Amino acid sequence: MQTQTFCDEYAQVSRRGFLASGLQSAAALLFGNQIAALPDWMPRFALADPHVGPRGDTLVCIFLRGGADGLNIVVPHGDETYYQKRPTIGIPRPDDNSAEVRTVDLDGFFGLHPALAPLAEIYRAGDMAFIHATGSPDETRSHFEAMDLMERGAVTGDYSGWLARHLATLDTGNESALRAVGVGDMLQASLTGAVSATALQSIAEYHLQGQDERVGEMQALLQALYAQNEDILTRAANQTMAAIEMLGGIDTEGGTGNGRVYPERDFGQALQMVAHLIKADVGVEVACVDVGGWDTHVAQGSVEGVMARNLDDVGQGLAAFYEDLGPQMDSVTVVVMSEFGRRVQENGGLGTDHGHGNMMMAMGGGINGGKVFANWPGLHDEQLDGPGDLAITTDYRDVLGSIIQNRLNNPRLTDIFPNYTVNDLGLALPNS
Repeated sequence: MQTQTFCDEYAQVSRRGFLASGLQSAAALLFGNQIAALPDWMPRFALADPHVGPRGDTLVCIFLRGGADGLNIVVPHGDETYYQKRPTIGIPRPDDNSAEVRTVDLDGFFGLHPALAPLAEIYRAGDMAFIHATGSPDETRSHFEAMDLMERGAVTGDYSGWLARHLATLDTGNESALRAVGVGDMLQASLTGAVSATALQSIAEYHLQGQDERVGEMQALLQALYAQNEDILTRAANQTMAAIEMLGGIDTEGGTGNGRVYPERDFGQALQMVAHLIKADVGVEVACVDVGGWDTHVAQGSVEGVMARNLDDVGQGLAAFYEDLGPQMDSVTVVVMSEFGRRVQENGGLGTDHGHGNMMMAMGGGINGGKVFANWPGLHDEQLDGPGDLAITTDYRDVLGSIIQNRLNNPRLTDIFPNYTVNDLGLALPNS
């Protein structure tokens, strides 16, 4: 039985997170949402000398926070047990003529929730793939323990995240203040570490709005104040001023120019901001975007309801991003993940409880798309994990590692995911 709500866990872990990230937050309090590098004495993973190599794709990492129900996102409509265990919330088969809205078939066994129909077009174009029965091997069903372990690459006793370790072990010669960007109020744990990252809510916040002279005076004063020092606050100030200068010059007034309109809710606006940064060529190598609202214990819905609305945002947002960037998607890779999946059996509240195995998505010109990568374990009782969950047959680090090595040009996988050997799934094509 689930005895602690998502909100209760959030309150507890937010307090712990505040203490753990206090020094980074101090920089944010002084200089807005600009997060400086951790101080030299902060414990971190001992990294090998960085790999010097060419810059690869821009990676956009989207995290569905709350434990998204992968079985209703990428639907195993070819597994009869799915419908036996989900008589109410199951998504109708593609050939169910009694249903007005049905699963969008992908390969005869798997299909997409109908709210994600725009992604089927990208899938058929060969630029999108789905990975099923994937996730973290850790058995926790606690949201924040699972998120923390996943964002740190299943590393315990260390403050750094897997993306920070990737950036720290790859020297591309990129010194941009916006090399790593996290969209939201707080920096994602995956970006916490030795390399500075910037937390953004809106590019528009950094526009000078006719106050160029006054802001210029402020920047000159800060530069003079910190010119003689070399410490965490100096680095935070320099990072902030560089980011302000770069962000202030980005044009955000126009639409996508290349396709559909972004959804007006937070996720669509966040993706549009990332697209602006990529098109402005300000040096972004990694961008993280969070999407909440996936803890569907009650009234989850099927083709309609709260989850369907969330998926509509995801589908429309990703499709708008893909069309907006157009040919630039050849050098952009998007990965979508969540901390764990949901129980196979629907519950008495017509929702789903915390589970284990889940799905992931990958999109981009360098993805070996038009495929569902899955070593399907089955949904019969004897095939399930723990109290009745989809078993994991593909470690999420295999998905990320394939992208990091082949698309981001970083071979240092043992430094990024210590004590784990990545199995290349063939998901990502080598970056030429």
